[in-house]
Amino acid sequence: MQPNRCAAMCSHGHAVSRRAFLGASAWMLGSAVLTGCENLADRRPAGGLAPMKPCGPASTCVPTLRAAFVRRKEPYGMWWPGAIYDGEAARAMYTKTIRETADALGMKLDLRPEPIFSGAEADAWVAECQTAKPDGLLVVLLDRQRHSWPTANKAIDSGIPTVVYSPVGSSFTTNTAAPSKKPGCVIYSTDDTTQLVYGMKMIHARAKMRATRCIVLRGSQRRDTTLADLGIALRYVPAKAFLDEYNKTPVTAEVHALAEDYIRRARKMTGPTRQDVINGVKSYVVSRTILEREQGDAITMDCLGALWNKKISLPCIAWSRMNDEGIPAACEADLGAVATHTLVQYLFDRPGFQQDPVAETSRQAIIGAHCTCATRLAGFDQPPEPYYLSHHHGNRDAVPRTMWRVGQRVTSADILPGKPSKMLIAAGRVLENVAVPPAGGCVVSVMVKFDGTEDVLTWPGFHQIWFYGDYQRELNDFCRLFKIEPLAV
Repeated sequence: MQPNRCAAMCSHGHAVSRRAFLGASAWMLGSAVLTGCENLADRRPAGGLAPMKPCGPASTCVPTLRAAFVRRKEPYGMWWPGAIYDGEAARAMYTKTIRETADALGMKLDLRPEPIFSGAEADAWVAECQTAKPDGLLVVLLDRQRHSWPTANKAIDSGIPTVVYSPVGSSFTTNTAAPSKKPGCVIYSTDDTTQLVYGMKMIHARAKMRATRCIVLRGSQRRDTTLADLGIALRYVPAKAFLDEYNKTPVTAEVHALAEDYIRRARKMTGPTRQDVINGVKSYVVSRTILEREQGDAITMDCLGALWNKKISLPCIAWSRMNDEGIPAACEADLGAVATHTLVQYLFDRPGFQQDPVAETSRQAIIGAHCTCATRLAGFDQPPEPYYLSHHHGNRDAVPRTMWRVGQRVTSADILPGKPSKMLIAAGRVLENVAVPPAGGCVVSVMVKFDGTEDVLTWPGFHQIWFYGDYQRELNDFCRLFKIEPLAV
């Protein structure tokens, strides 16, 4: 089915951050509320070290959204939603939700001051949007009659990704059936504002994704290109740059403090020495330096090809920590993994786990195995899962072996870059953390029973990104909105 790719800050008033707001609002994504300094204290690095920050175009990207309400100007009367419906109160409520969400996401919102009252006004608004070229449109229907659904269809046909929010009373299935089949749009017919907010989150995430620059440490030549139809900029930097930077990077008090913090937090350390942990943290500092110098938002490296026979720490700790801090970091210069890491972080505010899939026929499950895994699997602002410090499966370096929650629902996503790009999507439940050793392979080995999977020997894809939560429907909506072909596994 696809080519084998193997090879916060807290104020005294406890004001929530932008990311915390996205996790806290019971809308959708499953991150818990940031309730105070306890969670943030657990997140704050040792020695006052600041988390790494993205340095590329995505870090300053401000996604743009044009939004409008639609209704007739006269009283509702007998036509749906009927005289019983308080359209002004609904408009005020939805306006508040839209503005608060745009503020929390850091989006530039252009909300039409008055509803669209006629077909002519709809034509003018859509034409203005086509000229302005926002990242997306949001159409909120407060009416079922006359120009209401024709306006929604005009927005959908504009060529701009469009989310249509239709509260109960503003549509029949006869209204939604035809437009729901059109690519480039998602229709939410519900009073549940979590779907309204998620529609905005999708537009935000796609814009940030298109603005992302990933540093690819591979080969011997510098060059810039773009990843398929996904818009992610790829800046290739010779892999030797990592080696050169590592050899000239001193082991500072910062490195020692972070290494001690890793050792202190670990449930136990079996295999690696304190020096191995220091070397791994040094690779993190090197990665930070390169990301800053090359103005990147994400990073990947041909780590096995460049470092397997060198006395330089593989970036296992580096990638784990960067993904915990919201910096997409992918192993083995896998560009599909880069894209999927980026999407998961922007859309669901949590890191994912890039892994090699292994069939487990006795339990009809898949074991996801790799030697680097984030620890803040429940969300960037949530406490980390327990971890052990172990050797890489090559019996070298230091690796945080994260323990996944047994019974936890998880999603598997795998973007296959192309024109058009595709995405493999599945969901399941964690059965166990496989002990390595005595089993062989990568030391982070998580066994998942995926829904409806009968032939695990032919599980499609490689280096899929697994992450906490069941988000199959949300990923399918994202694919529909942005014309990525979803493939159910």
